[in-house]
Amino acid sequence: MKLNIATLAVVVVAAVLFGLHAHQVAWTPLRIAGAAIALPAFVLFVLARFQLGRSFSVEAKATNLVSTGLYSRIRNPIYVFGALMIAGVILWAQKPWFLLIFCVLIPLQVVRSRKEGKVLAEKFGAAYEEYKSKTWF
Repeated sequence: MKLNIATLAVVVVAAVLFGLHAHQVAWTPLRIAGAAIALPAFVLFVLARFQLGRSFSVEAKATNLVSTGLYSRIRNPIYVFGALMIAGVILWAQKPWFLLIFCVLIPLQVVRSRKEGKVLAEKFGAAYEEYKSKTWF
């Protein structure tokens, strides 16, 4: 439960910071597009985190094979929606140099997802391979 409380705290802080800053800027089409990408991605990111529950860990380890909810379609929804959220924030902030975040983030996510996949394959074997064949990234 501690990790879900930490996630909830991050959600509240992010919402407050966005709320404090959002009304102070001009809502250009680029900002609207960024918000239209970032906000739903943020909600789905948080949902994925809650669906992962106690299986969440900083280091790659296999406690459960979560294959329901968002995880029934996407093996790594936290990575996918996190990247979309950051892309939306980059558009909303109108700071192209923030794209440097992607230059670091995306390769790290690919490496981490492969490491997690190996750990899950070792623990769950054929069940993980079947799950993997039915899901994306």
